[in-house]
Amino acid sequence: MNADPSASRTLVLVTGMSGAGKSTALKILEDLGYEAIDNLPLSLLSELIQARGENGQPGPLALGIDSRTRGFDPGDIERYLGPLLSAEGPDEIALLFFDCETEVLRRRFSETRRPHPLAHDRPVVEGIERERALLGWVRDRADITLNTSRLSVRDLRDIIAARFESESKRAPVIFVLSFAYGRGVPPDADFVFDVRFLSNPHHEPTLRPLTGREPEVARHVRNDPTYGPFFDGMIAMLTPLLPAFERDGRSYLTIALGCTGGRHRSVAAAEHLAEALGGGRWQVTVRHRDLDTEPAAPAMQANG
Repeated sequence: MNADPSASRTLVLVTGMSGAGKSTALKILEDLGYEAIDNLPLSLLSELIQARGENGQPGPLALGIDSRTRGFDPGDIERYLGPLLSAEGPDEIALLFFDCETEVLRRRFSETRRPHPLAHDRPVVEGIERERALLGWVRDRADITLNTSRLSVRDLRDIIAARFESESKRAPVIFVLSFAYGRGVPPDADFVFDVRFLSNPHHEPTLRPLTGREPEVARHVRNDPTYGPFFDGMIAMLTPLLPAFERDGRSYLTIALGCTGGRHRSVAAAEHLAEALGGGRWQVTVRHRDLDTEPAAPAMQANG
């Protein structure tokens, strides 16, 4: 059995909260070579797989299943997938669950003026919470859960490609992510490093309007006497672990670095780390989750 729950999958079930990105994910999987089918009743799943086999279509399949599905019942997933799991083996099927913060979902439905499938004549938030309770069983049993609250379409494409692209086409991916602690620790992070102990460029008037991508800010951060030992120790810890993760079947790894505001210290350190880890077997992608967001609270105005 593969340690990576997304490796070598021939069937990916895509489910989760309405508005969290399932339709976009199916399009991405289709671009990666999956046959993508949305809103298929689970009762037809076995027939579909059998028909594909009889017609000589053994390629990977991605199915979208959510509360829009006619007669949807979370218990049906176990009822209809149980025999498939026994017949195909656990390495053949992955359950991918998309989650998102309630307020972000509410805003998305308000901006697009789409009705929530479970809201009907109720407020959108009630429909969201009803769906969250309905899908709790599925979320708890998902192989992979992605929270899209602060992911762009490009971010989502990178993550899905790293996890589900054919092994013959992909290289293992390291996502280096900067973030603001005021907006929460990234839920998918494998490693989290706190860089709030470093000298804060926000307190320098000339550096305050800049970001950690700017050379002046990067120099300020690296000139902190504690930065060198911290960074060298981080590299010394991560370097021998990467081959071990790959041998264990991992095709992706997320390393998160956080500071207070997510604009200076964590950004500079993330850029430096991505540069240091690049050039090897792993493909390195750097993303700054909170760089372009407004501060979460007034107190964050004084921190960077």
